[in-house]
Parts: sequence; structure tokens; C-alpha cells
Amino acid sequence: MTKPKAKAQPRKSTTKVSAPIEAASGLIDQRIRDLADWRGEMLARMRALILEADPAIVEEWKWGVPVWTCKGIICTGESYKKAVKLTFARGAALPDPSRLFNSSLEGGTRRAIDLPEGAQVDAKRFKALVKAAVALNSAKKS
Repeated sequence: MTKPKAKAQPRKSTTKVSAPIEAASGLIDQRIRDLADWRGEMLARMRALILEADPAIVEEWKWGVPVWTCKGIICTGESYKKAVKLTFARGAALPDPSRLFNSSLEGGTRRAIDLPEGAQVDAKRFKALVKAAVALNSAKKS
């Protein structure tokens, strides 16, 4: 008699899928520390610029990544081996005269900015893009 094979158990994630808003900043701090290389520095810099763009922006933790919101999702901050990716939820509807978006350009709704090691971001232009995302979300809500 053969022994039945054990069912494969789903892997348990060590990262929370979502977290209460008050815990999100700590989870983002931890992600930055865990990266411990140029990606952590890049994510920290972009986080600071996002938060400087509008004092009403709230940090959240969803889908295992940092999420910045203000009357809707502004962007998420993912980290990959070769890039930090900021995906703007409604990026296709945003004006981008500085051509900061360089990824997911074929998408009908989202647009992303991939930041490889050593990438330089114009703070003024990036914050203008974030402000435009906040304004778009505000217009949607009214």
C-alpha cells in the first residue's frame, strides 16, 4: 500500500499583505532597512519627495509594498534586483512633460518610473508629478 502524497502547503509570507495606516510607516522603514543597499536609499529618497509634495499624503502598506494615497492611490513603491519602481495608479491620465515615466507605458491606466542604481531624479519635476496625481484624485472625488 502506497502512502498518499502530502498536499503542498502554501508558503506563508513574512510580509503583511496590508496593515493599518498607523503601522504602515514602520513597515516602510523596515523595508528600507531590509534592502540595505542603493535600493533602500533610493526608496527612502523617493518616499521623502512624495511626502514633501503634499502634507495630506498618507502612507499605507498594501500588497506587501509601500503605497502612498491622498483621496485615492497615488503610487506604490516596489523594489526589484535592478530597480526601484514607482507605479502611479492613474499615471496614464497625468501630464508628464518631463517624461519621468519610463515603464508600463503601454498600460491603459498605470504608468511607472523605474529607477536603476545611480538614477538621478529632478526633485522639482517629480514632486510636480505627485501633486498632479493628488489633484487628479481630488477631481475624481468631487
